[in-house]
Amino acid sequence: MLDPVQPLPHRYDVVARGGPTGLLSIAAKNLPTLAAAAPAPFGGPGNVWSPEELLVASVASCFILTFDTIAELSRLPWIEIVCPAEGILEMADGKRRFTRFYLRPTLKLPKGADAGKAEQLLRKAEERCLITASLSGGVSLAASIEFAEDPAS
Repeated sequence: MLDPVQPLPHRYDVVARGGPTGLLSIAAKNLPTLAAAAPAPFGGPGNVWSPEELLVASVASCFILTFDTIAELSRLPWIEIVCPAEGILEMADGKRRFTRFYLRPTLKLPKGADAGKAEQLLRKAEERCLITASLSGGVSLAASIEFAEDPAS
C-alpha cells in the first residue's frame, strides 16, 4: 500500500532546458531525465517525447492511478489495465488547444470478479482524475473488461 496522501497543497518542481536546436531535457529531483521536442506535426523530429504526448500520457496514467486507488478502497481485485489514449488538438476559440481526450482502457479482472462494480469504478476514476479535472478539454471513456482464464493469470 502507498504512503498516506499528504495534505494539500502539493508542489511539483520540474526544470526544462533547451536551446535553439529545439531539443529539450526535462528533469525533476529523483527522476530520470526525459528528452523532448516539438511533435512531428509542428516540425519536430518525432523520435522523442513532445509536450503534447506528455500531456496525453498524463491523462492516461492519472486515470489508471485513480482507478487503482478507487479499486483498492472498494476492494475490487484486478490484474491489469491497458489504456490507449488520444488527445485531439485543434483550433477552438481562435487558439490551438486540446478539445477532447479519449480513453479506451481494457481492464483485466480475475475470474469471478464483479464486472458491474468494475465498470462503475472505471467511470468514477474518469470523473475523479485530477489531471483531466485541471484541463478544459472534455474526456470520453470507452472501457472494456476482460476476465483472466484462471485466477493465477
